[in-house]
Amino acid sequence: MREILGRRRKLLFRRGGRSAPLGAALQYAAEWRWPVLPGVGLRSSGRGTRRCSCPDPDCVVPGAHPFDPGLLAATTDGRMVRWWWTNRPDAPVVLATGGRAPCAVSLPAVAGARALAALDHFGVRVGPVVATPTRWSLLVSPYDLAELGELLHSQDWVPSSLRFHGEGGYVVLPPSGTGAGKVRWERPPAAGPEGPWLPTVTTIVDALVAASTGTPDGGSRLAY
Repeated sequence: MREILGRRRKLLFRRGGRSAPLGAALQYAAEWRWPVLPGVGLRSSGRGTRRCSCPDPDCVVPGAHPFDPGLLAATTDGRMVRWWWTNRPDAPVVLATGGRAPCAVSLPAVAGARALAALDHFGVRVGPVVATPTRWSLLVSPYDLAELGELLHSQDWVPSSLRFHGEGGYVVLPPSGTGAGKVRWERPPAAGPEGPWLPTVTTIVDALVAASTGTPDGGSRLAY
C-alpha cells in the first residue's frame, strides 16, 4: 500500500502542476527574477522520431526556441509561469537574456570544456554553465551592445561558432528537453541572497575565443 501511495505522489508531482520544468521555471522567475517563457517543444513525427513543434520543417534549433508565446512575453510573474507549465508541463524553459536578466556566451561543447579547463587553471571564477550534448552556454552579468562591440573589436578574430546572447536573445535552461538532447547544468548556479552570482563577459571572453579558435571548425558545425 505504501508503494502504491508513493507512486501516486510521484505521478501527482509530474502531472499536478509541479513538474520538474515548472519547479525550475518558478525558481528562475519568482526567486531569481529571471524572465522566462515556455519554448516551442517537440512533437512526434512517426517512426519513433521527434521534430520541432514550430511550422518550419527545417528548424535548426528543434524545440529550443520561443514561438507561441513569443520572446516578448517572457516574465517573472509566478502566476503566469504556473499557468504556462500547468498547461504545457514538458515545455522547455527559455530565459530571455539581456536588460536586467543574465546574458550568455555559447560555444560548441568541445571548445566549452577546453575553455572551462583554462579558466579553472588560472583561477578565474566561472558562473552557471548550461550544457547540451552539442553546445555549452556560460551565463554572465548583463552587458549592452556597445560594451560587447568594444570587447570584440579588441580581438584579432572571433570564430563564428562563438555566439553572444544579449538583449533580444535567449538561452534554454535545465531541465529542458530539446532536439539536441537534454539540457543540464555543467556548473550549477551558486545562489546568494540576490540570486546566482554571475561573472562579467570581460573576464571570460578571452578564454572562450582562444578555445574556439584552437578547436577544429570551432568544435562543431552543429547549429545548436
